[in-house]
Formats: sequence, C-alpha cells, structure tokens
Amino acid sequence: MTQPSSGLMQLAHQLDAADPLSEHRAAFAPAPGVSVYLDGNSLGRPLRTTPDRIADFVRHDWGTRLIRSWDEQWMDLPAALGDRIARIALGADTGQTIVADSTTVLIYKLIRAAVDVDRSRRELVIEAGNFPTDRFVAEGIAAECGLTIRWLTPDEVHGVTVDEVAAAVSEQTALVALSHVDYRSGALADMPAITDVVKRSGALMFWDLCHSVGVIPLQLDEWGVDLAVGCTYKYLNGGPGSPAFAYVRSGLQPAIRQPIQGWMGAGDVFAMAPAYAPAAGIRQLLSGTPPVLGMVAMGGMLDLIEAAGIDRIRAKSHSLTGLVVRAYDDELAPLGVRLLSPRDADRRGSHVSVGHEHFAEVTHQLWQSGVIPDFRFPDGIRIGLSPLSTSHTEALEGVLAIRDALRTHAG
Repeated sequence: MTQPSSGLMQLAHQLDAADPLSEHRAAFAPAPGVSVYLDGNSLGRPLRTTPDRIADFVRHDWGTRLIRSWDEQWMDLPAALGDRIARIALGADTGQTIVADSTTVLIYKLIRAAVDVDRSRRELVIEAGNFPTDRFVAEGIAAECGLTIRWLTPDEVHGVTVDEVAAAVSEQTALVALSHVDYRSGALADMPAITDVVKRSGALMFWDLCHSVGVIPLQLDEWGVDLAVGCTYKYLNGGPGSPAFAYVRSGLQPAIRQPIQGWMGAGDVFAMAPAYAPAAGIRQLLSGTPPVLGMVAMGGMLDLIEAAGIDRIRAKSHSLTGLVVRAYDDELAPLGVRLLSPRDADRRGSHVSVGHEHFAEVTHQLWQSGVIPDFRFPDGIRIGLSPLSTSHTEALEGVLAIRDALRTHAG
C-alpha cells in the first residue's frame, strides 16, 4: 500500500492516540483474513463475548430451564429488551418499544395501523429513494387500502429537507414515512424539525432508524415522534437476522390496532380465546412467538454503548467520517471518484459514500484482499464506520486500499 503524501496517516495515528473510546475496540472479535472492515453499517462485528453469551443461553436458559424459561424470563424479554434499547439509544420512556419481528414486518404493522387512525386522510408521503423495503411496504399498503402515495424526490446527496416535507403535507396526509439516515448517501434528516412540521399538519410521523440507532443520539419522546422501527444487526451488533424493534408513542397506542393478529399479542396469551382481544400497550405489536435466540447477542453491545455513551459515540463518528472525507479529497477525487455524502458532519450519519464507474469490480478485488467495504448499485461504495469497533487508522487504510485497487483496475 502506497502511503498518502499529505500527512494523513500521521493524523490518523494521532486521532487514535487521543480517542477516548479506543479501549473498546478490543471488545470485538477479530476476523481472520480481514484487515479492514468498513461494513458495520450493514452487519456489525460480533463481540468476543458473543460466543459465550450464546453458549450460556443454550446450556442454561434453554438447556437446563427448558420451557420454564418462558415463565421465568422469555415472555417479558421483548418488552424488557425494548425498554433497554429505548433508554440507551432512543431517548424514550418505558412501555413504548418492543423487539419483535423483522424490520419489514414491523414497518408493515406500524404503517398499516397508522393509516387507519384517521380514515379521512388518504395520502402517504414517502421518499422515492427510500430503502426498497420501506417503499415496497408503503406501495402494498396503499394498494390494499386505496391510498395515494405522494413521492418526495430530494437531492440524492443531501437528502430530504424540512421545506420539501412542509410542501408535501396537507389535510389529506395520513402518514409521513422517512429514513433518519439515507442508506445510500448517509444524509441525516432533521428529525425534530420535520416531525414538528408533520405533526402541525395533523398527520402521523414514522421514522426508519436502521442507520442511526446506536450511533446517533435520539430523543424520540422529546421530538414528538409517533412511530419508529429500527434493526438491531447494524450498530447494535445483534447478528444476522436479529429481530427489529418498534416504537409507538404512548399516547398513540390506544388508537392503533396492528394488523397481524397473533396469539402473543392477545391480552391473555394462554386463554386460547375464541376471538382476538389485543393486549394493552406496546405488547399488542407482538404476533407470533418471539425470536428469543435472536435477541441474545445484542445484550453485549448494549452494555458497550451504555458504557461508552451515545454522545461520545457520535463524536467519534464525526471524527471518523471527517477523516474519510479529507482522505477522499486527497486520494480519491484526483482519480475521478465522486463524493456521494454531505460534507457537513452534522448532516451525515456514520457512513461515507463514494462513486466510480468501476467500483463493482473494485469491490470484488478488495474483498479478495481482505478489505471489506459495501457496494451499492449502480456504482457506489459505502465506507461504513462503526465508532466502537473502527479506528481512524483502519478507516484511512480502507480509503487507501480503494485508491490502490482503482489504480490497478485503471492501469
């Protein structure tokens, strides 16, 4: 690897030496054959303690206590873990968050329930470039319920603005559904201001938190958010397919009725009643048997986030992405690479996206050499920076590896 000529490596070392969170990197399990991992915004690394945590669950909670664990802990686990996520990462009080199904299923449950709160309102507002799941679910619900979708088409780099949302909402708007951090560019939406505009129009506000929970401080209660869903396998490091969580503002809970009526969401789970009567509160969001094993791994990461502090995690994210943008200017821009993320650190999440027509081939080459960024169709690489597991040096080495692979491909 050719070293940068602008003192960037020295800067990266200095930033790592001054990093108050550097001690936490040792908590993550090494991946043999991987020298640089820049995809924590898709799948977080496992902690060193994760294998023992899962093994203990199998040996004791499941292996020894057997079905008794349902009475002893598992029945309460979805709400208890939801409350913990809410306290550590969401800025939300108890009784409003539950861990349940996949992200897709929970998005469907919340949007479908929300559009029935006021049936005189017949429009959904969603961004045209939102993550496919969000768009596909919204389109399906609109077709199911005879609703109209009003598509927002914001700038692809800087994301949706308050003014764009204000111009789209009306007395016909039932729900606005947006992502807090754009999965492509990393653009960070102004959640409090947008939520306020939507609420003043009389509509409900739904946020997809998949790329912000665990890395950006949130205050869902204070900001008046109605509904939110987030996954747990990115910055919460719950492992592949770990279940998502749903947040429903306490004042809204009596007004909604989720559409997938399963036995675990019933008021009396074991009554085996002839008709469905939903549980009170957030537990009504459950449908089938909770994926208990899928909830085990994230406990260790929540411990780590709580110990580090979400504000310090955000500060490290600023520092990491700032270094990557500076390295882009020095090392990638001269090669014709485009910056696909906002330059202002306050306006981006914890990944930086760059674009080049040869990045599909470059990504394959990088993966073969043990450098793992994330390719996004048609020509983007996302440099995902998970503050507790990624050093400044690792982030810079990733940018230099992209540079060297692009030079090799072009040469």
